Amino acid sequence: MGIHLHKLALVGAIALGAFGLAACGSGSSDSEGGATGVENPTPVGGSWEKGNFLPVSTFTDRCVSPRSGTDPITGSAYADVLGTRQDENNWLRSMSNELYLWYDEIEDKDPARFDSSLTYFEELRTFALTPSGREKDRFHFTEPTNEWLSQSESGIYIGYGVQWALISSEPPRKALVAYLDQEDSSLPDAITRGAEVISVDGVDLANGSDVDTLNEGMWPAKSGESHEFKILPLGASDPVTVTLVSAEVESDPVQHVKVETTDSDRKVGYMLFNDHIAKAEGELIDAITELESEGIDDLILDLRYNGGGYLDIAAELAYMIAGDNSVGQSFEHMQFNDQHPEINPVTGAPLDPTPFHTSALGLADDSLKGYPLPTLNLPRLFVLTSGNTCSASEAIINGLRGVDVEVIQIGETTCGKPYGFYPLDNCGTTYFTIQFSGANAKGFGEYSDGFVPNGPFGTEADLPGCEVDDDFDHLLGDVNEARFAAALNYIEGGDCGDVAVKAFAEFGTSNRLLESNVSVPKEISRSNRIMVR
Repeated sequence: MGIHLHKLALVGAIALGAFGLAACGSGSSDSEGGATGVENPTPVGGSWEKGNFLPVSTFTDRCVSPRSGTDPITGSAYADVLGTRQDENNWLRSMSNELYLWYDEIEDKDPARFDSSLTYFEELRTFALTPSGREKDRFHFTEPTNEWLSQSESGIYIGYGVQWALISSEPPRKALVAYLDQEDSSLPDAITRGAEVISVDGVDLANGSDVDTLNEGMWPAKSGESHEFKILPLGASDPVTVTLVSAEVESDPVQHVKVETTDSDRKVGYMLFNDHIAKAEGELIDAITELESEGIDDLILDLRYNGGGYLDIAAELAYMIAGDNSVGQSFEHMQFNDQHPEINPVTGAPLDPTPFHTSALGLADDSLKGYPLPTLNLPRLFVLTSGNTCSASEAIINGLRGVDVEVIQIGETTCGKPYGFYPLDNCGTTYFTIQFSGANAKGFGEYSDGFVPNGPFGTEADLPGCEVDDDFDHLLGDVNEARFAAALNYIEGGDCGDVAVKAFAEFGTSNRLLESNVSVPKEISRSNRIMVR
């Protein structure tokens, strides 16, 4: 598979106290200097003049700490040369002015005033609010490039293979297992969905004051770390003690593929889809092929923990669901800022829509390239959602509705991210800045406050369906799990019915334990809408 990260070679004006994941860091140093033997290099580009922007190529690859060796993005030696913090900051400034969707809402600040490129990058965004009062840009991130490459290709990250659900991030805290990254996991039997964390390395999770120990145990930073957990298994009355050892974990993005037959003899397919990573392409083909062979009448697609990823994966899956009605139609049309009405500023290509892909792109397996995709030819789709359903997952919903596939939503309001980006590398850091919005074949793309089940607002973001809390008393894929059961009721009777559930609401993207919102924190590569060049 090719690398999908970008060196910024643009056309046009530029020459082409909390739980959770720690704030993403930079792969480059935030101190001046380098290893080339040249001391105190002079910044290029001259002094800052507000509103005057030099081409980004002026500053590309001028690094505080130049890398050596082979660049996995280009396959050639790194182009890095010794530069200054001001050079790296000027690259960010020019790049943001050219590509950022809301470039005209950035306050232009002198890059020489910032000793950290990460701090400066945080200023290069809009601070406007959505109609509901949330920040319009809640999606501004960085990640060390080597970590991004590992995660985006195969979903590999450091951990235990457990995704935690943060029910309460402030004392009395509560955290449960949301799901396992591998369907056939070798984790202790006590670790299943719904298992509750009682303590970590001897620190009481509910009220303990040593939050650092809790964070370090639940989200280990390095492979080989050993941490002791006291866990209350699902349905048990007494906790057990287990030791978890961190390692490189590979996500299994498609799980629990199955068919249920209703009382009226309708065959209903179900699958849990957690990540739009490259390896999902082959797993989705296998899953849809299996469901097609079963002749299903309806599909329940569980996206409650799917934060997104590659948009092309979404376009492939949407075609496999819709089939013939989507052929030749636009899945999503990208809209960049008003400086780029007709040309994609990253690729230099005309702004043609992303189609419903009818054949595989071979994103992780070259042997799949051109493989005709199986199809279900369904007129409607049931989606199970939460506030963690984001970006490329929302694009599936919006894209299908653009070709008149009915989408019934069971669960909670989605995160609201009709935006995306091409990841951009400079000096060992990958920058994720919103570059485009997406609209479906009917031109709709304004769902910045999310898709709402049985929404009362009278907009295109209101979907038929019903609100159902997340049910941690049942395993995912269990027909008695609240959202699955509600979808089956809807298929049989046209409404969700009376589903009893002891559940916990989720919303938003939370990176730290002391924040107020509840979420299932995931790596950045699993929480966005990412374009492949």
